[in-house]
Amino acid sequence: MTSLSVETLAAGATGPITTAGNTQLGIAVLAGIAVIVLLITRLKLHAFLALTVGSLALGVFAGAPLAKTISSFTAGLGSTVAGVGVLIALGAILGKLLADSGGADEIVDTILARAKGRAMPWAMVLIASVIGLPLFFEVGIVLLIPVVLLVAKRGNYSLMRIGIPALAGLSVMHGLIPPHPGPLVAIDALHANLGITLALGILVAIPTVIISGPLFSRYAARWVDVPIPEHMIPQRPSAELEHRPRFGATVFTVMLPVVLMLMKALVDIVVDDPANPVQRVTDVAGSPLIALLSAVLVGMFTLGRAAGFTKARISTTVEKSLAPIAGILLIVGAGGGFKQTLIDVGVGQMIMDLSKSWAIPTLLLAWLIAVAIRLATGSATVATISAAGLVAPLAVGMSSTETALLVLAIGAGSLFFSHVNDAGFWLVKEYFGMTVGQTLKTWSVMETIISVVGLVFVLLLSLVL
Repeated sequence: MTSLSVETLAAGATGPITTAGNTQLGIAVLAGIAVIVLLITRLKLHAFLALTVGSLALGVFAGAPLAKTISSFTAGLGSTVAGVGVLIALGAILGKLLADSGGADEIVDTILARAKGRAMPWAMVLIASVIGLPLFFEVGIVLLIPVVLLVAKRGNYSLMRIGIPALAGLSVMHGLIPPHPGPLVAIDALHANLGITLALGILVAIPTVIISGPLFSRYAARWVDVPIPEHMIPQRPSAELEHRPRFGATVFTVMLPVVLMLMKALVDIVVDDPANPVQRVTDVAGSPLIALLSAVLVGMFTLGRAAGFTKARISTTVEKSLAPIAGILLIVGAGGGFKQTLIDVGVGQMIMDLSKSWAIPTLLLAWLIAVAIRLATGSATVATISAAGLVAPLAVGMSSTETALLVLAIGAGSLFFSHVNDAGFWLVKEYFGMTVGQTLKTWSVMETIISVVGLVFVLLLSLVL
């Protein structure tokens, strides 16, 4: 057995902690994932605890010393939280400012005022995509549901014709576009370039959301025709505000981090000279931390102060935005620990060996792994984290473009066929007043379309880039 000290592992080393054969490692991986799945689905254990127990079980099944397995897990947890924890927190703050100030409502009302008739489903996609950039999926649903229900009621639209495009916009942002937790963790695990991943993610997201949103909603509206559940229409966040931020300032704030990160990626490609002053500036301004921090600080004025918030109210808003993400941070961190345990027991090398004999393209393999974990656990974030850990060794030696496409393939796979073990499934079912069967025919099919179409466009980009 290869000797690795606890101190070395804790420092983030990724050497093997066991010399078990591929057969034993394969059984260990399946057993570890099975433990996670059973704990989440059968015992309803929190994903953080399930990932922690599953990581320890993986090490035990692989024949690794428990002390070294613990060190691998804690090292992975620490490095993951250090890499993406602050970014998730900043994204949560920006999203909370956007919602509480009425900025999100301003975007919604401005776009809806200009959209009529057949343009309405496309307007819902645009609204959901813009608002979905800084918001977590569940928050986005809660924020957009009143809009979907009111638009469907006032315009006498089919609920599915309006709702599916909105859900598609949110889901695509959640699975493919940073700063959402899944893509951020995959970028960190695979050492991908965030700017390039963001740029390619937008290229994949646009046709994917069009096909799965406005186009698919035509068929979904025929398959499922449910009455509008008026009792589910909650009060809009800005209903009690005297002032709301202006549309232009709100869009500028939301798009600021995206523009800064894309600018960095463009300069890196065009200039490609670390000594160049322009590249040095964009390297700082376009780094995820500075880009998101800039948007938060700007948002305190363009969103908070514009809504009439006092300094104390802004401080309270920031404080309230952090509490709900504690669980997300723990899940992401534990997922990073699971990833590091996978790597340290030698699973990465095993997958590299097997992928050569299977002759499966790396992008397709990554997608299939994410799909399997998504179907089993119901969590897109868990699927992304676990799949990224399994295929991380395959990214070694890849170009920045190839690594970015690998991240997107995993993200697409993580959205495949949401069903009864996914909290999002029940959230959509209850808000739209559908039966389980109706939710499967609409929401679940939409998620599958996103996953498959996203993979297709990732593969197409891999042929031309």
